[in-house]
Amino acid sequence: MARGKVQMRRIENSVHRQVTFCKRRSGLLKKAKELSVLCDAEIGVFIFSAHGKLYELATKGNMQGLIERYMKSSRGTQPEPATIETQPDMDANEEINKLKQEIEILQKGLRFMFGGCAAEMTLDELIGLEKHLEIWIYKIRSTKVDIMFKEIEQLRNKEGILKAANQYLQDKVEENIMITNFAPITTNIPYPLTIQNEIFQY
Repeated sequence: MARGKVQMRRIENSVHRQVTFCKRRSGLLKKAKELSVLCDAEIGVFIFSAHGKLYELATKGNMQGLIERYMKSSRGTQPEPATIETQPDMDANEEINKLKQEIEILQKGLRFMFGGCAAEMTLDELIGLEKHLEIWIYKIRSTKVDIMFKEIEQLRNKEGILKAANQYLQDKVEENIMITNFAPITTNIPYPLTIQNEIFQY
């Protein structure tokens, strides 16, 4: 009988999950040994169970020697440390210089707006200041619109609460009116009204 296709998702039943782990682990280690024998390959396998238990296999020698060999091999494929360290430093210096230029333009722009010293700024600096101002205005307007929307939403919520409270009070008033209209009528007659042979007697 053909086996059904196994769905690749976590097995919820803990017993079935443990049984499957043991079977698949044994199968994986067996395949690694066969590959090592057939192809004269050096293979290392690490397996950690869900409970943190370690299973390992080194087909030739021991796992420590295999790890050292892997570290030597991977170290040779990595770029030189000097290249790695130099590039971030260059990027950082460029970023710092850009920030310094922007700060200087902004400081001149503030002096220009409050003191009117346009002669201290070049055309490029004025264009840069104009771009900054446009960005600031856009952000200010966006923030203002967000605040307005929030206030409108709060007012709508308050309106809904007031409507619900008003409806509740109105229902209570109508209920009290109905109770008043149907209240029992009291008289000063000392004896109750009785009906006997279709004749009213007091």
